[in-house]
Amino acid sequence: MLDIYTIRERFGRIEGLKVAIVGDIANSRVARSNLWALQKLGLKYCWSDHTLLPKSFEALGARVVHDFDSVIGEVDVVNMLRVQNERIKSSQFPTVREFTGLFA
Repeated sequence: MLDIYTIRERFGRIEGLKVAIVGDIANSRVARSNLWALQKLGLKYCWSDHTLLPKSFEALGARVVHDFDSVIGEVDVVNMLRVQNERIKSSQFPTVREFTGLFA
């Protein structure tokens, strides 16, 4: 709810804004809550590395993209999630350096 409140405080509204949820979506309870709430209010995109974005998010109605640069100019809000190293299995996420390289 704090994310939604912050967006509303910044923009004065939620409806009609294009929001991207970016980062470790697979391991984030915040992403799941925000997806549900923001979808009702206009969520447009979910982006992450292939290993950190469950296919179920697309089934929930978000447009799933794997090229961050392709959507950054289209969105009003970027909701960045931290990489949750404590929840990641070694085969799921090789290194933080590899993940951050996606933003270079």
